[in-house]
Amino acid sequence: MKRLTFVMIGAAALTLAACGSKNEDQVDNAVMNQPSADQLNDLANEAANDAANAPAPVNVVNDENAAAPVDNTANPTDAEEQNVSGM
Repeated sequence: MKRLTFVMIGAAALTLAACGSKNEDQVDNAVMNQPSADQLNDLANEAANDAANAPAPVNVVNDENAAAPVDNTANPTDAEEQNVSGM
């Protein structure tokens, strides 16, 4: 029984030793997938140009003193607010 224990511990030690952290085939995906600074600058410039050349939305109000939209919804009464039996 003691021999089996030593064999199992030895096999486990060899297995763990084979899983070293200096594996050249292992790639750190977080580093590999990072865009370069030039790519980021190009994307930012492209987005800025697209935003500058995009047509303005039709429903934009340019007047600072324009009236706010009117909300015609009715406020519930106190009795309606207290009636929560449906919840």
